[in-house]
Amino acid sequence: MNRRSVSILAGAVLLGVCLLVGRGLAQEEEEGPVASLRFLVVRDTNGKPVKNAAVVLHPVNRKGKQERGGMELKTDPEGRTGFDGIPYGTLRVQVLAQGFQTFGEDYDISKPDMEITIKLKRPTGQYSIYDKHPDEKKDDKKPPDQKPQ
Repeated sequence: MNRRSVSILAGAVLLGVCLLVGRGLAQEEEEGPVASLRFLVVRDTNGKPVKNAAVVLHPVNRKGKQERGGMELKTDPEGRTGFDGIPYGTLRVQVLAQGFQTFGEDYDISKPDMEITIKLKRPTGQYSIYDKHPDEKKDDKKPPDQKPQ
């Protein structure tokens, strides 16, 4: 190869790199600012950390509908996890851990650094019509086919 061919090739490579970098910066500007999120997952009763809980993040559009995609994070033994690069806007957070109720809530991501503490509750018993409940009176329990007199 002669000098002219080498300089043309080098110019083309340099132009390609500049276009890729410029395109990446333009996409970053279009997407807007991003946040660094930190999560702390603890027990509701005593505040102890919940390890190995799944923290699932779903983007939510302006109409309030959950969009495709998302990601799942796992908590460490101290109940902490986090992620950098979350775009500003509404984010749906779900937390799943064995032996706890599933948690779900939408958060407005509007600051560069956010820490979110999530308190998980133990499951409650199921409600049954066959169990006695403290708010019922004994004379209220009449069979449905019987008419009041």
